[in-house]
Amino acid sequence: MVRNPFVMQCGEFHVDYKQDMAIWKIARVRWRIFAVVALFALFPMVATDYVVGLATLCGIAAIGAIGLNILTGFTGQISIGVGAFLGVGGYTSAILTTKLGFSFWIAFPLAGLITALVGALFGIPSLRLKGLYLAIATLAAQVIILFVISRWDSLTGGTAGLVLSRPQIGSFTFMSETSYYYLMFVVLLITIVFSLNLFRTRVGRAFIAVRDRDIAAEVMGIDLFKYKVLAFFVSSFFVGIAGALLGHYTMIVSPELYSISVSIEYLAMILVGGLGSVFGSLYGAVFITLMPVVLRSVVDLLSGTFPGLEGVLVGMKEVVFGVVIILFLVYEPDGLNKIWLNIKNYFRLWPFSYTK
Repeated sequence: MVRNPFVMQCGEFHVDYKQDMAIWKIARVRWRIFAVVALFALFPMVATDYVVGLATLCGIAAIGAIGLNILTGFTGQISIGVGAFLGVGGYTSAILTTKLGFSFWIAFPLAGLITALVGALFGIPSLRLKGLYLAIATLAAQVIILFVISRWDSLTGGTAGLVLSRPQIGSFTFMSETSYYYLMFVVLLITIVFSLNLFRTRVGRAFIAVRDRDIAAEVMGIDLFKYKVLAFFVSSFFVGIAGALLGHYTMIVSPELYSISVSIEYLAMILVGGLGSVFGSLYGAVFITLMPVVLRSVVDLLSGTFPGLEGVLVGMKEVVFGVVIILFLVYEPDGLNKIWLNIKNYFRLWPFSYTK
């Protein structure tokens, strides 16, 4: 029997609960996922250090964006304090490794846990606040945390910040771009797998119920206070992990690296990528991280024809950033993830697709 190469899908038949509950139910899709993971694992072997460094930054941003999406996209709790929580993770790891002499492998998870506790503390008002009022409360967290970081000179180094070192195992140090890429890659894979499975559990479904209609969720027996604070805890843990990874990658932490503009960028990542989507967070992080790089490349390309164009690069970055967010909100509110799903759905029956 000859298999028709154009038939992409003929049906799904599950004979037990294990098959029905699988994340990727079709064997072909699972092999495709494994192939993509293998390609990204081999990526540093064929790319330059500069490109690998950009990929590392994209991956670290994706970890933080997934954490924010757990809170905002899946649980419906708006947060504008993610920049400060990145700072908590970065400074915690810096203080533990430089001042207290802890190993990175101990300081790294502790940075996530301490950030999670701080996030849960600032998430307590979420029981009484929602929408714009909750956003203002998280903005207050941004201001308070940055004030403490910049003023507590004896612990944080004040405005001068702290200098970190790269992680090491025995005599091996993650100093090269390739080695740090693989460290980031492992953490990102764990984050993605955990997040995908989280929303298949009772806790994840409770998060979604709180987002969709919190009053109805409370009537069904869901403890709103417990799950809202838990959402802040889980979200802040991943944001703290991203902050620690970023701090050890750049080898410096200082207050200006965690300003309100960083919080806006992370909100843009989940808006552009798609609210309530794990892979949308990944797409949005790559898009927003690479956008200034692409813009600078375009300006450098056109600078020969328009000599004064390079002088307006900073202004162009802000304008393009705002225009991109507006365009996505107007024309595709579900973000890049929805665009990718539309493309997959189109080719699922191609070339036999039809129009209504």
